[in-house]
Amino acid sequence: MSRTFVIFELQIKTIMKNWSLLLLTAVITLLAACGSPENKVVEPESLFEVKDGVYTEYYPGRKAVKYRGPQDENELRHGRWFFYSENGVELSMTEYSHGKKNGDSFVRYPTGMMRYYGHYENDVQSGVWITYDEKGNVSQEKDFGSPSAPVAPAPVQ
Repeated sequence: MSRTFVIFELQIKTIMKNWSLLLLTAVITLLAACGSPENKVVEPESLFEVKDGVYTEYYPGRKAVKYRGPQDENELRHGRWFFYSENGVELSMTEYSHGKKNGDSFVRYPTGMMRYYGHYENDVQSGVWITYDEKGNVSQEKDFGSPSAPVAPAPVQ
């Protein structure tokens, strides 16, 4: 073998060793970075909880309550459910019975003034519903009657 070839072969082996070390260092660094706490996947915050049969939903990024109300054994709304603005103002309330609107309901303007008030029977609006303007004056009254009232038969033609 010529001396030039031997020197060339040694240079190639040195280059390959350096590349192997570089590749090994990169792999170790990558594996170490993946295992470090600052790179772990952060679980998204839970926006709701159920405690003692009461469902509570929160606004994202903070612990301000958005919805709150009791549930029955089938996890259906049952009882008075409230909805709140991000700054804690109670904006609405509706009564439920096993997942159906059954009872009083109201909605308020963001200022807290009453917007409308009415009643549900078995998920259907019933009785007189009153709507208010932003100053609190009655702007409309509508009578939905009673869903349990008998319906008159259609006239025979």
